[in-house]
Amino acid sequence: MYPLIEIKTVPIEIEMKITPAHLEYARGTAQMEISRDKGGLSIRSQPIRVNIDTFEARNSVMPTTATVMRQQAQAGVEGAYQATAVLAREGRMMMEARIDQDVIPQLAKQQNLGQMTNLNINFLPGASPDISWDGGEMSIRYEMDKLNFDWRMEKMSFTFVPGDIEFTMTQRPDVIIKYVGGPLYVPPSSDPDYEPVDVNA
Repeated sequence: MYPLIEIKTVPIEIEMKITPAHLEYARGTAQMEISRDKGGLSIRSQPIRVNIDTFEARNSVMPTTATVMRQQAQAGVEGAYQATAVLAREGRMMMEARIDQDVIPQLAKQQNLGQMTNLNINFLPGASPDISWDGGEMSIRYEMDKLNFDWRMEKMSFTFVPGDIEFTMTQRPDVIIKYVGGPLYVPPSSDPDYEPVDVNA
């Protein structure tokens, strides 16, 4: 006799997905600003300066009023001294003269001879000009351009992502019962292939 029922079990199926832990980071961006400070060229020049003072030279040829007055006053003082000396000398000569000596013609001869005539004409200055000078000066200043770099960097950010385990059931457990026998007849004698059972055998 063959079995009439076939039983089949279907096991459960589970899919496991594992995501490992990892570290995520975002890169920082960098920015750079460049600024320029302009230099330049500076030149400062001061030429030589000559100072010529011709006052004394001109004053010796064409005296000013103050100079003329000063010169005349000095000449008057000198003339007074000279006249006093002449009178003293002539008086002494006349006091010491002898009876046979003629003093007056001798005095006249001394006054007229040996004296230079001054016409008060000057063609050349009696003093030289006063010349002085201030030295020249030149200064050159050059300054190069300057570049300024300004760096701006953002910090890097880190993010920790923990691990993950995911379970997915792809097949549920099951029991399959299948009848594999033939049809059942009630009563059994209605089966076309029925054969009576020999109870005596």
